Amino acid sequence: MKTIDKIPTGKLGRTSKMVQTGVKIGGNYLKYYSKKAFDPQLTRDELDENNATDIYDGLKSLKGSALKVAQMLSMEKSLLPSAYVEKFSLAQFSVPPLSAPLVRKTFKKYNGKYPEELYDTFATQSVNAASIGQVHKATKDGKKLAVKIQYPGVADSISSDLAMVKPIATRMFNLQGKDSSKYFKEVEGKLLEETDYLLEVEQSKNISKACQHIPNLRFPKYYEELSSERIITMDWMDGKHLSEFAKENNDQDKANKLGQALWDFYMYQMHQLRAVHADPHPGNFMVDKDANLIAIDFGCIKEVPEDFYIPYFELANIDNINDPEFFNKKLFELEILRADDSEKEVKFFSELFYQMLSLFTSPFHKETFDFADGSFWESITALSEKYSKDTELRKMNGNRGSKHFLYINRTFFGLYNLLHDLEAKVEINNYKKYI
Repeated sequence: MKTIDKIPTGKLGRTSKMVQTGVKIGGNYLKYYSKKAFDPQLTRDELDENNATDIYDGLKSLKGSALKVAQMLSMEKSLLPSAYVEKFSLAQFSVPPLSAPLVRKTFKKYNGKYPEELYDTFATQSVNAASIGQVHKATKDGKKLAVKIQYPGVADSISSDLAMVKPIATRMFNLQGKDSSKYFKEVEGKLLEETDYLLEVEQSKNISKACQHIPNLRFPKYYEELSSERIITMDWMDGKHLSEFAKENNDQDKANKLGQALWDFYMYQMHQLRAVHADPHPGNFMVDKDANLIAIDFGCIKEVPEDFYIPYFELANIDNINDPEFFNKKLFELEILRADDSEKEVKFFSELFYQMLSLFTSPFHKETFDFADGSFWESITALSEKYSKDTELRKMNGNRGSKHFLYINRTFFGLYNLLHDLEAKVEINNYKKYI
């Protein structure tokens, strides 16, 4: 893969790159409508493919939070056309890496020394490049190490990057009014945390220690003396990325073993720690030769406050969902319904979230759930498509729900997708034996 010698770090340079991307997208629409005039049956497939390619090409050269947003969107498989999901998913662990000279320059800037001064060996060619940083192999005192280096300028460009994508997100999610800013502030705060590698090391050590008793789960050791605000050094973990394993695996017992470890890991964090790994994409998990799950990235940790946790999980209970008075009370507590809503809005959003929560929480309504169940995913896709085309919904204020929904729902949707990829069957309450 071609390497990158320079990343635009200033607001002007990054904005210019996005403007160039916008011009390309405009050209794609012109071509599409020209062809459509001669062929009324023409679908949007080619347009989606071209737009997804041009957007991703623009974002991958910028890296940072703009690319991170694409990575987040790639997990919303029922929200975006497949062309976008396929292209944006490359942001998880396959983007052009920094060139060797830029790696050495960046390392010296962040750590005060060149990598060869700190490690016995250091491979300047990365083994994994993602949205915020890339990973290199190294050795020291006989230990195999993974060294994660943050891309230059990422932390400084988060606010301006989000300002660039805000108009797109506002239209895509039908956000209106002043209070939409709370969602963007939540994303900005989490992205800023992800650029603080000292915080990530602390979070990694805390969660690793707290969850070490859960079976079939492994974590690398982190080395604070070889880490800094923009560099993390940890043990090198041998294994395959979860998505790669899932594609090749034909052993249902292994799939169930991994799926159970993944489910127990997340439920323990959610219910016991009240802080959860909120970036569950395949690039953050590996599988070793003994089919153990390896968690390797703790940059995005979402704390779950009590006043959100209680009503959120009360609505995972099917009896509570089917109690209209209790259900609507919880919708107000979760900021889905508001005091200034009209009778029509209360009725509309109560029905909408009744359908959504009845479906989304269905794994919790059973002792065992099979995430390979195609009907579950077909129902999610059908419901998503139904409301994406609902003209009534577009007329209403889309700012619904506590800001905490952003990362908690993202966590569950990502977890469900990983379990679906594994085709795992899990025991829902198994995690309780570890609490």
